[in-house]
Parts: sequence; structure tokens; C-alpha cells
Amino acid sequence: MKKTNRRNFLGRGVATAAAAAVAVPAAAQGEKPTKKVLYKDGKKPAKTPLFNSTIAYGNLLFISGVGAHFEGDVKAHTKRVLDDIQKQLESAGSSMEKVLKCNVYLADIKDWAAMNEVFQGRFGDEPPVRTTIAASGIPGNSLVEIDVIAYL
Repeated sequence: MKKTNRRNFLGRGVATAAAAAVAVPAAAQGEKPTKKVLYKDGKKPAKTPLFNSTIAYGNLLFISGVGAHFEGDVKAHTKRVLDDIQKQLESAGSSMEKVLKCNVYLADIKDWAAMNEVFQGRFGDEPPVRTTIAASGIPGNSLVEIDVIAYL
């Protein structure tokens, strides 16, 4: 019986496939991706902000946590947050259907089912991957905060 070194065999195949997969997009783009900060009013603030709410890197778009800062229940807060995220995505040239990753932070995990009622279907037929956690002390007394990663 002939012995083969499966690790070397599989390792070469995986490395070759990975190199081919990486080489195609780099060649197709023709240039290095750059970081682009998308300011709400289109102008950089005079003072350096604490954080940016929207940054594009290549064809990826990162939107920081969005909360709802008004009196209301978790359904109203979730709707407002998702509406605000949709506006940010569209103003950057993306859409809810192009969201790849979503993080949801709930002030109370007991609001999970109610938040899901509003969340369901907002990202199209193929929703993004999602993480949902309960987090105490969401700024501004928001009952929910959501951040996303999308593509352009």
C-alpha cells in the first residue's frame, strides 16, 4: 500500500486555489482599495470627530452603530434604526439587500421577538448574517443599536 502525505497534497491544492481566488479580484480591480470617509453633510468637520459613522474601503461599506433617541418601544426604535441605516446605505450607493453582516444590540434580551418582527424582511429575501446580544447602557437610552457591513 502506497502512503501519501495528505496534508501536503491538500495543503498544495488549497494554497493554489486560494492564490487563484485572490489573484483574480486584485487583477480585476487594477488598483489598491482606499479608505473613504463619507461625511453626513459631505464635508469633513473642522474638529476631528470621535468616530466616523460611514466608511467605504474598496467595495465594502461600514456603518457604525445607529440608535433611536426618542421615547418609544423597541418596535418603534427598530423601525427608526433600520430606516436610518437604509438612508445611509442608499446615500453611499448601496442598499439593504447588499448588507453582508449585521450586529444588533438590545438593551433587554426580552425585546428579541418584538425586534425580530420589525427586522424580518427588511434586508430582502437573503438576509445578512447577524449577531444579536443584550448590552446594558446603550447610549442615549436607545432600546436597540444596529451596525452593518455592506458592499457597494
